[in-house]
Amino acid sequence: MPEGSFLYCDVSLPVPLDRPFTYSLPETLRHRVKPGCRLIVPFGVRKMTGVALRCHDEPPSVETRQALRLIDSEPVLDEELLKLAHWIANYYCAPLGEVLRGMLPLANDIRSGKTYELTDRGRDATRQLLFDAGPEDPVAQVLRMLESRPLSAVYLMKKLPLADKVLQSLERKGFIIAEHVQSERDPLRAASDRLRVELEHEPGDMKLPKAERELIAFLMLHPGSHNLKDVESQVKNSSGAARSLARKGVLKLKREPLAGPPVGPVRTQHLLNSAQQEAFKAIQQAIESKQFRTFLLHGITGSGKTEVYLNAIDVALDAGRGALLLVPEIALTPAMAGQFYARFGDRVAILHSAFTDTERAEQWRRIRAGAASVVVGTRSGVFAPVRNLGLIVVDEEHDQSYKQEETPRYNGRDVAIVRAQSAGACVVLGSATPSLESRYNADRGKYTLIELPERIEQRPLPQVELIDMREEFLDTRKQNPFSRRLVEAISQRLESGEQVMILLNRRGFSAFVACRSCGERIECQNCAVTLTYHRRDRRLLCHYCNYAEREPRVCPKCQSEHIYFLGQGSERVESELHREFPRAHIARLDRDTVTGRRRYETILQGFRERSFDVLVGTQMIAKGHDIPNVTLVGVISADIGLNLPDFRAAERTFQLLTQVAGRAGRGDLPGQVLVQTINPDHYAIRMAAAHDYQAFYERELGFRRMMHYPPFSAMANLLVRSEKQEEALRMSTELGRLFTPPPEKIKILGPAEAPLERLKNEFRFQLVMKAASRKTLTEVLRRAREFALEKKWPATALVIDVDPLTLI
Repeated sequence: MPEGSFLYCDVSLPVPLDRPFTYSLPETLRHRVKPGCRLIVPFGVRKMTGVALRCHDEPPSVETRQALRLIDSEPVLDEELLKLAHWIANYYCAPLGEVLRGMLPLANDIRSGKTYELTDRGRDATRQLLFDAGPEDPVAQVLRMLESRPLSAVYLMKKLPLADKVLQSLERKGFIIAEHVQSERDPLRAASDRLRVELEHEPGDMKLPKAERELIAFLMLHPGSHNLKDVESQVKNSSGAARSLARKGVLKLKREPLAGPPVGPVRTQHLLNSAQQEAFKAIQQAIESKQFRTFLLHGITGSGKTEVYLNAIDVALDAGRGALLLVPEIALTPAMAGQFYARFGDRVAILHSAFTDTERAEQWRRIRAGAASVVVGTRSGVFAPVRNLGLIVVDEEHDQSYKQEETPRYNGRDVAIVRAQSAGACVVLGSATPSLESRYNADRGKYTLIELPERIEQRPLPQVELIDMREEFLDTRKQNPFSRRLVEAISQRLESGEQVMILLNRRGFSAFVACRSCGERIECQNCAVTLTYHRRDRRLLCHYCNYAEREPRVCPKCQSEHIYFLGQGSERVESELHREFPRAHIARLDRDTVTGRRRYETILQGFRERSFDVLVGTQMIAKGHDIPNVTLVGVISADIGLNLPDFRAAERTFQLLTQVAGRAGRGDLPGQVLVQTINPDHYAIRMAAAHDYQAFYERELGFRRMMHYPPFSAMANLLVRSEKQEEALRMSTELGRLFTPPPEKIKILGPAEAPLERLKNEFRFQLVMKAASRKTLTEVLRRAREFALEKKWPATALVIDVDPLTLI
């Protein structure tokens, strides 16, 4: 057998099992498959896409099936990323196949669908069924279509609207079989406005249709590269002709980059001040030494952390290494990427979930080919195939958006550190409000702490004033969203031509709807939460599962017409501002107004260009935005989230208030922040108002130490869920018995109902584990997974969340 040719391949599939599956390789693939390549393999009655882990000649003890097709000629995941996938699967107790699927944006570059064909049993039964049934019978129509050849589900449903139910019935009876098929997309099928066309060479004696001859004549008269959409307006039928000629090798079709330079501010490059210089030099030395180090860059809002990032990336590029910048949310990507494009040009690639599948795939290919050596992305950007990685920057490292909410539930910040360690790269964790875990690691010497204690150009931090809304109510006897002090301050700013930001971290118009007669609150049918009223759409909406109802006219329980709307959200604040300041131009930035990344960029760009005087929003407005003309920030209710049954509630409140306060006074004019609260004495609110991170850190760390919460323990939340309450209770009780008494050096809380006991039509019970060591916790969690498999629980019944950021 030729060298590098193997008989078998271990393949990881996206199924909830821990082991890979061994397939035999056909002769045509034996020398071509490499670890990290994707293959299409049979799995049960389906075909699935998996990732090759190992090629070998060791015959397994059971009969193998043969791999069907190789998708990639070169690995899409290199050895380093495969090693990282194994670490994630082990640390977060997740199936390796699901980890690999999450690492691959290119997986969406394969079209998936169902194809149906008759089984032998179906063929035997078809003649009698066709004889007995009439010509209009839907079963007969489906069988008649399938007699000659297999057909796709899309084709069958297009031909016969009732085909879906018929297909399900025939599949249950064993008359037909469904096959999941995948096919790669044809890049020549890209939209014409994304294609550039130019003449490769003259066709010579080739016989061509009229449309193709006319297109060639046009290109010969107008040499060079043309946008195909523009050509279509001048040459009839040129789109199809161009694709045909490209396949014949006469024309060259090239896709334009789908994700071009984003809309965002481009700031002038500044000379570093002394604190920035010290921070930069420390990072520079680490990059040049090619040794793994983790820095915690604790810089107050407006201290110039981004300029340090940019200079550090310059060093990495000069050393011939790549750089990766992670930001927590899509909202921050355009602003950050605009500066990076201005500095590094077309060496920058963007990766985030708001891109289409094709856009993500294109960016991924550019990075893998080495055309882009600087990557700006959200959480999943940590898996970008950057060549010779030398630096990873995690901006706003404290942000909970770095935590994946679905399996595998990894934290992008922590994965970045592990990846950098493997690559011998440097990591910079940046934040004005570092997480307690990161700051504690710095105090213990695990990370190197660098501080930027002052704003650039010696600008002062904004003055923060707490407004006690209890006293406001006693004075006015009114439940207004705005205090008199805030209304006065907004008026002054508007008269001066300055801009205002207003934060209320809750969407919608009213928090809930209730009946005055019987007290009934209208709840979601799928979740144990009240529905939020959205006035623009005249509907009640669940913010967890998106269940919606029309605006009620009467109480669903007692039929009373006395319905009232309580609480307030960002939509209501916007409405009240329009009423209070009718001449002001007001925009709102939340999940309801931002329907896509273009809409987000439009709103924010309008605010930067002073098309709007006031920007109202949820936490989307609180971070990353540098708008010099904003001199006032108002916080409507600082207490939202403070009383949640979650040990991180105070930390999140402190971080949100500190971040939003930092949006004020970033230009030449000083800033002011007015915080409305009914808990002005709470330490998280008081210390955020004083800009005193150190005092908050010490106070909160004492609480965590006393309660044995992270960073003083390794924690996991085990969630047991089922659509049947008694089933969820039974399984959680069984799991509780498994760990009774608790293993040594582990504390277990529960099983008990989760704070949100019903979510998305599933009842939820949880066990919270706190272990003295990571190794002990991992062993116990592995035993829990094995137990669920032994008991043959449904694949989604047990959820293991390692290092949870919320226990709700």
